[in-house]
Amino acid sequence: MEPVLGLALEDWQAIFLTLRLATLVTLILLVIATPVAWWLTTTQSKLKPVIAAIVALPLVLPPTVIGFYLLIAMGPSGPVGELTQSLGIGTLPFTFSGLVIASVIYSFPFVVQPIQNSLEALGKRPLEVAATLRASPLDTFFTVVLPLAKPGFITATILGFAHTVGEFGVILMIGGNIPGETQVISVLIYEHVESLQYAQAHRLSAGMIIFSFIVLLLLYGFNQKQKTIRVIN
Repeated sequence: MEPVLGLALEDWQAIFLTLRLATLVTLILLVIATPVAWWLTTTQSKLKPVIAAIVALPLVLPPTVIGFYLLIAMGPSGPVGELTQSLGIGTLPFTFSGLVIASVIYSFPFVVQPIQNSLEALGKRPLEVAATLRASPLDTFFTVVLPLAKPGFITATILGFAHTVGEFGVILMIGGNIPGETQVISVLIYEHVESLQYAQAHRLSAGMIIFSFIVLLLLYGFNQKQKTIRVIN
């Protein structure tokens, strides 16, 4: 197959696989991170610092450490691996499903923290007003909290997606480098460099730089717009 826009078939496979992975992981993270962020915002439990520290661990741990222990846990002798094998699923390392799980864990704080910050910024006043109107907690969350905290959710979505696109260490440890199955952009760039294929690595790397710049530009522009709106109001 002839190169398209200077990219070979394996490059396009890696791009589409990366976008598929980032989209799926971001959706899962929004579902999981929202109740966690809400709990961290509203709880008075003594366990809050412990849970907050666990959520933030991927921010400070080397990706290879996370990848190593996930590899052990999901391997044939690990607790997750034994469970998945007993269910007839097989083991998760070096599969797309394994990549999804690893990416969800590694990108978790990048989604939880923006949502939590946005929820904390609301204060208790909107909740108290909703309570006086006899709104149920669920109704209050979906009709009051979510609309007011929308900027935090948008920021979390952008950061979660972009962070997943740029992952390398965890992905390489869990997924390896299987073309069409676990080979994402960051891993393919590494392979091109190892093979001294600098032209191909340059094209993909330049694309990643442009993508990252656009993401950050949109994020900072959105945040600046929200600050301007708050000042006007």
